[in-house]
Amino acid sequence: MELSLVYSRASAGMAAPLVQVETHLANGLPAFHIVGLPETAVRESKDRVRCALLNSHFQFPDRRITVNLAPADLPKEGGRFDLAIAVGILAASGQLPAESVTQFEFLGELALDGRLRRAPAVIPAAIECTKTGRTLVTASTNASLAARAPGSCVIPAPDLLTLCAHLNGSAPLAPAQPPRSEATSPGVADLADVIGQPQGRRCLEIAAAGSHSLLLCGPPGTGKTLLASRLPGILPPPSDEEALCIATLRSFYDDNEAGDERRPFRHPHHSASAAAMVGGGNRPRPGEVSLAHGGVLFLDELPEFSRHVLETLREPLESGEMTLSRANHKYTFPARFQLVAAMNPCPCGYLGDLAHACRCTPDQVSRYHQRISGPLLDRIDLQLDLRRIPAATLLRDTQAGEPSASVRARVVSCRARQLARQGCSNSQLGGSQLLAACAMEPPPQRELERAADRLRLSMRAVHRCLRVARTLADMAQVEAVALEHVQEALAYRGHGSDLTPSC
Repeated sequence: MELSLVYSRASAGMAAPLVQVETHLANGLPAFHIVGLPETAVRESKDRVRCALLNSHFQFPDRRITVNLAPADLPKEGGRFDLAIAVGILAASGQLPAESVTQFEFLGELALDGRLRRAPAVIPAAIECTKTGRTLVTASTNASLAARAPGSCVIPAPDLLTLCAHLNGSAPLAPAQPPRSEATSPGVADLADVIGQPQGRRCLEIAAAGSHSLLLCGPPGTGKTLLASRLPGILPPPSDEEALCIATLRSFYDDNEAGDERRPFRHPHHSASAAAMVGGGNRPRPGEVSLAHGGVLFLDELPEFSRHVLETLREPLESGEMTLSRANHKYTFPARFQLVAAMNPCPCGYLGDLAHACRCTPDQVSRYHQRISGPLLDRIDLQLDLRRIPAATLLRDTQAGEPSASVRARVVSCRARQLARQGCSNSQLGGSQLLAACAMEPPPQRELERAADRLRLSMRAVHRCLRVARTLADMAQVEAVALEHVQEALAYRGHGSDLTPSC
């Protein structure tokens, strides 16, 4: 047979569109052409495939070879099509039975000696392959990761020769198994290490319980970064769907990280560009906001970030996804993360600190706070001022604080109440669902109305206060939002009513 059809998958954001690899052998001068909008790495696969076939003891056809990657208008990139092209040539030249490849999809890069190398973003390909009823064949190095897709059947192939033995039926390969989840400690810093700062610990638990965003403001050395780094340790474990999405996003960069089942904690430097934060490139890949999906995005020294970079966070904070548009294509990545930010109260860091005199002028303080826009502050649910802990407390308080495990148990219970009531965390409540979940008596309602007028809160800020109050009620294990819950939620809106907060 001089014509063969083999299936593979391209990578387009979180999607994996089907690619039909058509191979035709014709008489004439020997040539090897790849058509179908291939980019440089795909065009270079000609040399990799030729060497892999020869070094695997197959015959490379001395004919005119044309490989078409359909659909022709879909850009093809990377070495992920090497395996499909090689199998297509073997089937077209009769070295493999053509009927043996119809129930498979092939994904992997070929080494010159015929070994298979990993292909990035393999989980979306496994998910789409499962929907068609076919079996995915990929490199052994990332086959277990692809097997995490529900209902998938993935064949791990170490090299081209072993794969062909499987396709011929002479040496079948066993399907890959998903990696076993380890029932071990999350392996993150423990909240017991934090001495003092009871209000900071309280805010951290509220943020974890309702998946709220958090801003910590205080002089240097008050424990802002220490508290933020403990948040992943008190978050509930991700659901199966969340874990699969987290692994998919991590697999764009590193399969080893994709196997980590902990919630992500991303800590980009303040010099990060907008493309690094939200994703980008000619063929866009996820940025920090997407890599933090299901976990925490921590921005230390918040005012030091570029104003343009900070403004890019506004849309994903509201929608939970990041859409990157290009001339011919649009890519959408999930980006539902918890924003935790830390900042000093002024450029020198000591405004309001009783132990150090602030050297900043009012204009310098005003310009410093104006680096953070009002609309971004409006999207942060909890805003807390931290005070310096006396040295005597640090040196003499030898009693450890409450460990993360105890706090995490309460957070898990609180999240379970929310999921049972509305199917999502309180931070995702909106519209009529928010009003129904936050039904309250006249006294707390009047208190919220008066505070909204006094503090000039926007409608977004009022809704975020409601969400925090609902979380506080859930933590207290009561059904109705009470006056004390509204008052505490309003106490955390100190920065939202003024762009120059008094820290």
